[in-house]
Amino acid sequence: MKETVKTGILALLIAISLLQSYFLIYRLPGSNPVVKSGEDYVATDNMGTQLAAADLVYPEQMIIHMGNSKHTVFYPNSTFYNLIFGRLQGRLMDGFQRGVTMNTDWSRIRNEDQGIELQFGSGIPVPLLQKVMQIADDPLLDGESISRIFIYTDKGEDKVRVFFFSAQGDVVYEATKADFTVQDLKQHVAFGKNWTPYTLVNGTYYIPDKPLDTAKVSLEVGKYTVEQMQRSLFFDPSITRNIREKDNSEIYTDSKRSLQVRQDQNWMNYTDPAAASAGENSPEKNALSAVEFVNQHGGWSGRYLIRLSDETDGRQTVLFQQYYGAYPIIDMPDFHYGVMQLEMRQGTTTSYERSLLYLKEENRAKQVVRLPGGEELKRRIAAAAKEGQVIKLYPAYQPKLDKSGLTLTPVWVVKLHDGSERILP
Repeated sequence: MKETVKTGILALLIAISLLQSYFLIYRLPGSNPVVKSGEDYVATDNMGTQLAAADLVYPEQMIIHMGNSKHTVFYPNSTFYNLIFGRLQGRLMDGFQRGVTMNTDWSRIRNEDQGIELQFGSGIPVPLLQKVMQIADDPLLDGESISRIFIYTDKGEDKVRVFFFSAQGDVVYEATKADFTVQDLKQHVAFGKNWTPYTLVNGTYYIPDKPLDTAKVSLEVGKYTVEQMQRSLFFDPSITRNIREKDNSEIYTDSKRSLQVRQDQNWMNYTDPAAASAGENSPEKNALSAVEFVNQHGGWSGRYLIRLSDETDGRQTVLFQQYYGAYPIIDMPDFHYGVMQLEMRQGTTTSYERSLLYLKEENRAKQVVRLPGGEELKRRIAAAAKEGQVIKLYPAYQPKLDKSGLTLTPVWVVKLHDGSERILP
């Protein structure tokens, strides 16, 4: 009996000893363990804010078609844009049928019928789009990315038609069961009647018939330190070594990962080539992983829009375009700001580029600026495009940094068929 009790007490003491050792090594639940694997990162400083993927998915432009070749354009975060998109997000779209774009005269529909066109740039994977809109699951949409959603009503028909345009080019899907009425659609279209009129050019892009009132903005900015980024990106910053390059950039490396900092450009480039893992390389997985990576390593400074490239050799680029108000901030060759770019492999980040600058407050000063419209704008487009084919025109902010802070100047930007973009002088 005594031997049994002794054995039980000994076993209890051993268990307590093991439990104490566990807490010493791993601390208490909810805190960071002392021992980590080489793949783990330390928790980031309280730097930028965190965003969900749904915060980064919205149309680049909203085109309102009013019939009789009358159009207007609403840009993100503007009053009517938010009102209309908010209502569209509450409507269910189901019963998809596949077709081809060439079977329909879309240019005629845009000019003659009333409707709303949501443009998503190079395309958004359907699972991401489902995070912000009520799109029913359908095998037809598996693996698809959507570049446009067109909602319109034919003249004389008491029916609303909804089409999803594939980013692949010639494929379109009609939602035959859409929770829209003709009255709903006409009410939304009516918001554009007293807004700036736009003209459809060559069936591809829109220009305002008169100047567009905007504002030049001066902002105060702060700057993340190299030490903050090191603590965020390296498992143990104390073991990193510093290498100064001939171009005056500095590289910090722990032999596996590297962080290159260009202080003169306030820009950083982090690479982790060994991070790639095996598995599916889906756009949705890459996008969600990229959002989470930024949340953990630097965070966000303001409002952003997600853009995804096509997959190449197992790699996919996820780009986050920063917006101020209704317009994007364009990345300049001599001043990198306004974008974060991540290269993904199977949902793992292997490269991460971003500015070290962040906005500290809303604004310090504003100045009214009128962007040209009408014939003057057409002449400037022709001069800038030369022999190139223009596929898109949009207003943007051109950033400039000086001792007083960051200045955002409104400009027109044209995108050409070859993918290049040019700022109109």
